[in-house]
Amino acid sequence: MQWKGRRQSTNVQDRRGERVSRAGGNPAVTSALLSFFLRSSGKTKLVVVLIALFGLAFCRGPMLQILGFSSAPSTTYVANASDKEMKAYLSTMMGDNETVWADILPQYDLRFRPAQMTIYAQRIDMPGGYADARMGPFYLPANETIYIDPSFFTEMKEKFGATGDFAEAYVVAHEYGHHIQNIMGRLQELHSSHGKVSQRDFNRHSVRVELQADFLAGVFARHADTTFKQFLEAGDIEEAMRCAEAIGDDRLQQQAQGKVVRDSFTHGTSKQRAYWFNKGYSTGDLREGEALYSLPYDQL
Repeated sequence: MQWKGRRQSTNVQDRRGERVSRAGGNPAVTSALLSFFLRSSGKTKLVVVLIALFGLAFCRGPMLQILGFSSAPSTTYVANASDKEMKAYLSTMMGDNETVWADILPQYDLRFRPAQMTIYAQRIDMPGGYADARMGPFYLPANETIYIDPSFFTEMKEKFGATGDFAEAYVVAHEYGHHIQNIMGRLQELHSSHGKVSQRDFNRHSVRVELQADFLAGVFARHADTTFKQFLEAGDIEEAMRCAEAIGDDRLQQQAQGKVVRDSFTHGTSKQRAYWFNKGYSTGDLREGEALYSLPYDQL
């Protein structure tokens, strides 16, 4: 993928020089909070964390911790060439998503507004708690921000075998897809269903939301390839599909415990994730993704 030389978004904060320290949170605040499900590291069991704001995680993480922490600048951190390159890459990917979605959404009578991104290392504070690198990249609807520790890309290569810069672009586009869903009202639907339906049905709704984010990542890839010169290179779409397959619920569960528990799926199978990304790329039409909410669950 060709990415250098294009506009870089100004909606990116690099906070890798900050470290989180305990600051004594307020337990009374914690009891009023509500969140989404985040995957626990090394386990297939989902952890329900009660916090006011819920985040949609890309593929891993123990849980979103509750308050009691604050961030402070580190006096020892100095960005090296690799750090600067990563910020330039992520800023360009954010800029690309802004350009593409600002053009697409008005065609569907939707008003675009840009998302924010926070780049951090290991752990950083955020509204209602803190982001932990073990959670993987995620989108927080409350402040419309994507949180990402770039070390995740290294784990993608080493643990999941997902290589290539477009596999990384797919991750960003998937999280930006959650932002587009936020604009469309789909995340509010998921949030409002919590506690009103069975756990199995809530998980199935989550799968539809995550597969639509994969679909939207494919839509982005299709339009970015026509918007920017020499955007995609041979093999880029295959990189994204291999990444999607590598992080399917069935594959991750099989690796973690040697068996698959389908009712606990929250993101979809390897086959489903690759299929819906490719469908978004093939059609480039937001309306095609609406089938995710009308098809029977076993036909997704």
